[in-house]
Amino acid sequence: MKTFVIHLERATARKAQVDHIVAHTPDAEILPASDGAAMSGAARAAIYPGPAQFWPAYPFELSPGEIGCFESHKTAWQQMVEDDLPRALIVEDDVHIDAAAFDAALTLAKRHSDDWGYIQFQVRDIKGPCEELARDGNVALVRPEIIPLRTSAQLVSLTAAKALLAVSGQIDRPVDAFLQMRWHTGVDVACVVPSGVSDRTAETGGSTLSQKRGIWQELKVSVPRLLYRRRIKALSRR
Repeated sequence: MKTFVIHLERATARKAQVDHIVAHTPDAEILPASDGAAMSGAARAAIYPGPAQFWPAYPFELSPGEIGCFESHKTAWQQMVEDDLPRALIVEDDVHIDAAAFDAALTLAKRHSDDWGYIQFQVRDIKGPCEELARDGNVALVRPEIIPLRTSAQLVSLTAAKALLAVSGQIDRPVDAFLQMRWHTGVDVACVVPSGVSDRTAETGGSTLSQKRGIWQELKVSVPRLLYRRRIKALSRR
């Protein structure tokens, strides 16, 4: 099984973390991330013509980093198609892997990857209602009612990769928010817990996706964010 480690080459502070991920994942290959900040305005506009293509409308403008992140995942999906890979691990470059816990999680995920084409290895606790799909000892495969945000690590099937590519020629929200819309993508998402994967963003130079907001900016976006999340919640429960 192939692993694609998405790495933004200018994020040199993450090189040691990338080496760690490569050492702890099967048949790992570093996949250069798309650098949204280096794209021309025309190139970004071709990918991201503007907000509100799909319902519910995403209330915020995407940053160049968010555009590049989405394109990086699309590159991994496309590589799977070109190489005819039945499944692949796709891992971002800011995570830490606990070998024993991750191996147990990956074993269970592989066993069910034909039934659940997109299985997340989340770096945070999964909140809200979940349906347990399978279990092996203390490791469980669950289907959250609301698909969690973040795309730190995931096992993706070829069928899921093709389906996601088919509906992401143009984008209107970050890739993790896009994946929440199972009613649009046709791809449901399961999670394996515990995942054996943890976040190392702060330790590896901080986020490459967006700038931190000040307190007044944060207050300004809080209401649109709340309304959007309520709509996602309502659609997820159908």
